[in-house]
Amino acid sequence: MSKQNINKLLLDLGTFITLLVVSAPRFTGETIHEWLSLALGGAIVVHLLLNWNWIVEVTARLFTKSAKNSRFNYVLNWALFASGIMIMLSGLMISKSVVPFFGLTLPQNMSWKELHEVSTNITMILMGLHVAQHWNWIVSMFKRIFTPSIPAQTASPVLSIQRKDART
Repeated sequence: MSKQNINKLLLDLGTFITLLVVSAPRFTGETIHEWLSLALGGAIVVHLLLNWNWIVEVTARLFTKSAKNSRFNYVLNWALFASGIMIMLSGLMISKSVVPFFGLTLPQNMSWKELHEVSTNITMILMGLHVAQHWNWIVSMFKRIFTPSIPAQTASPVLSIQRKDART
């Protein structure tokens, strides 16, 4: 198993857990919610960079017959990206901790809060579909990590004993 796949799995697992944590700001409080969400945005950028080859590959062959299975996943990923951008943008527009930390003030508009909530709900649905799409890869990676590998068996010296007088 490649080290890059292990890194991808760990990053994705951490990103998913962070998404679940930030989706419940009542438990973390607004300040932690905002800063953790900003970190989540960074993790998503790293996720995209690690999977950039797939993005380029699928984009290049999007309309070929061989890409049938990839089209849904491709559209799903773009929808997830767009809804994530909407969450981040609307979240920054209603920020009470991150934006003021940088000395900025933004006009208060409740439309941003509504957009934030709607895009969050859409993202959670899309994330569920995204995880479902990649479920086999996730399970196989966990199996590879947590199933001890069995070394290839070598011939037993007992089985390879030959009589000295049998040599030619």
